[in-house]
Amino acid sequence: MVAPPDNDVLWARALHFRYDDGSPGLSGVSLGVREGEILAVGGPRGSGKTTLLRCLSGLLPARSGEVWFNSVPVHTMGPVARERLRRDRFGWVDPAPELVPELNVWENAALPLMLRGTGRRRAKTAAMEWLERLDVGDRARRHPGELTQAERQRVCIARALAPAPSVLFADEPTAPLYRVDRGHVLRTLTTAARSHGITVVLATHDARTAALADRTVSLLDGRRVRTVHLPPVSGTPETEGRAACSLSV
Repeated sequence: MVAPPDNDVLWARALHFRYDDGSPGLSGVSLGVREGEILAVGGPRGSGKTTLLRCLSGLLPARSGEVWFNSVPVHTMGPVARERLRRDRFGWVDPAPELVPELNVWENAALPLMLRGTGRRRAKTAAMEWLERLDVGDRARRHPGELTQAERQRVCIARALAPAPSVLFADEPTAPLYRVDRGHVLRTLTTAARSHGITVVLATHDARTAALADRTVSLLDGRRVRTVHLPPVSGTPETEGRAACSLSV
């Protein structure tokens, strides 16, 4: 077992994963993520992006290989230790917004903090800061059923950022958003990450989203590749990209 480089907050070596039906998820993927870096994991749908993020975050134990976080071996942790790591140090944004329907908006955004033991008032203050930044502060007392899908996704992003995680894993975070909203939300997310020193691992099949990252790692069929062609966002004008955008590691 080789220790990771000191300047990498996340480091993975030779990750392999195969699903129960026998289909491959990852085939020998290795990478390092520097502290405070925004790393895009690019590739078409089905290339292994979500699987990689889940393995890096400890949600999905790799079948073989190593994952390190701040020089701590995640791959040797048991389920309870991995759950604690995700709760205390990681944030996660899914493509589809999932909120607790019984809680209002600010309670949903503050939930990770309150689960850590943060007082209700302090947790609400932190949650409201991010809800305001994401233009849903005026919905703070509404319940998820009263929001649009785009508003719910903004609340999910606020929920992930409110605890100031060391690493934010964002799996196609703007997928439910309208095109006009995507740029604003992504700029908010990346600006917040840089100002708070949050490392971001961002999975995307869209070249415009990947362009906001510091660096891009490309996957194809579960393998890391030198170049992959990503299509432009659906619904953009033809003049903004008939040709695919080439991304290189």
